[in-house]
Amino acid sequence: MSGMGYFDSIYADDRLPHRAKAVYFYLRDRADAEGKCWPGVKRIAADLCLSRRTAQRALADLERFGYIKCGERYRENGSRMSNLYTLVRAQKHAFPPGE
Repeated sequence: MSGMGYFDSIYADDRLPHRAKAVYFYLRDRADAEGKCWPGVKRIAADLCLSRRTAQRALADLERFGYIKCGERYRENGSRMSNLYTLVRAQKHAFPPGE
């Protein structure tokens, strides 16, 4: 790959607002080797200095344009936990070693 490599597509995607790109990098930084992570919206918003609603809009943008898949997680007693976010692009392109 030349240029920016792995991130070329997200940097060049004019459909995504800056908030969505920031949230994508946040999720990617916290994702495991399979591209999965589960921070709560409140945590994402606090860590990125965004409102909860802005973080929710960013996640919706990322899901709509195919950068992530959102799924629900539940405890054994059936109560809901934070969402499970799967980075779709992470499945198509392996993460560079050490990241």
